Amino acid sequence: MNLPTLESLDTVDGKAEWTRRRFLARLGMAAFGLAWTLPGRPRPLIAMQPGSASLPITLLEQSPFVYISPLLRDGQESSCHAELWYAWIDDSIVVTVARDRWKATALARGLNGARIWVGDHGRWKRMLGGHNDDFLEAPNFFAKAEQVGDPEMIERLLTVYSKKYPGEIAKWRDLMRTGNADGSRIMIRYQPDRGASQ
Repeated sequence: MNLPTLESLDTVDGKAEWTRRRFLARLGMAAFGLAWTLPGRPRPLIAMQPGSASLPITLLEQSPFVYISPLLRDGQESSCHAELWYAWIDDSIVVTVARDRWKATALARGLNGARIWVGDHGRWKRMLGGHNDDFLEAPNFFAKAEQVGDPEMIERLLTVYSKKYPGEIAKWRDLMRTGNADGSRIMIRYQPDRGASQ
């Protein structure tokens, strides 16, 4: 027995017509698609395992972005994976973030593990909601985070930023310098943790 399809029920002279039924069916499919991209869905993780791969040094020296996710106490990634400016200094990733941002508050709560992906895969947050998970295919590794209090490090960081981000750094340089001086921003060093596995 052949049951009628949505298309056969909602056609006039063989052409699809926007009916309430077709609209609700399409709305349901769109809602399912949106729900599929929301946090909470298991993410495929490809992490460097001890001894299985080396750090992508050339990429770390050249890429404009890293995607950093602080690890929760149970070792799982947090839901934040936003792209960040960074500098590769002394075999570590160094960033500066506002003190009220998740990477800073996670570290203040003792969550010093992180997973880092390297490469330019566009913005993580999409304009109309959802996330761009393309970065999950990028080279990645585990790291240990620590706050950097050395006032000379901000100058080293800004020197790298001036070369890597010449078009954007002018509006951020003074904010980063003064923010790190007055405590509204912090610097975080992520040192690769070659012995980590998950």
